[in-house]
Amino acid sequence: MKPDFFILAPALLLAASCSSEPEVPPQGTVQQLMAQDVQPTAEVYWNSVGAASELVDGEPVFREWQPETDAEWAEVRTATQHLQELGELLQTPAYADGRGDNWMAYARGLVDAAKAAEQTVEDRDTDAILNDTGYTLYRVCDACHRAYPPEELAAEGATVDDVSTAQ
Repeated sequence: MKPDFFILAPALLLAASCSSEPEVPPQGTVQQLMAQDVQPTAEVYWNSVGAASELVDGEPVFREWQPETDAEWAEVRTATQHLQELGELLQTPAYADGRGDNWMAYARGLVDAAKAAEQTVEDRDTDAILNDTGYTLYRVCDACHRAYPPEELAAEGATVDDVSTAQ
């Protein structure tokens, strides 16, 4: 009987160590990750270049903005790099398991769009940031949100859209 025990014991230990529980997301739920990290990071990129017309003392004033200093450009570049990392994170089992192939395609789309966005920052191409890669990044996010609508964040009682508009 003893030899059987020595054969079965390691097998039982190995089986017990293999958990069937899903991997715990390292940065909270998908909704929390989106609201607290992805959305604000994307907004750094989207809001880095723009134009607005507003009334100041009853007079229309048109203003444009873009990064001016190396530090400002570096902040925008860092945002694009972080979006790439977040897209990779969204492809890990903790976030992707059970969501299907579309999820992986959208997460890869985020990585690809953020890589293209990083190149526009390297080129300091404000027109592309505003009209090309910025739009592409938005479309990737929008398509994913249409396929996977943001659910209510239980702890905060707000959706991703609520969190992003409150900032």
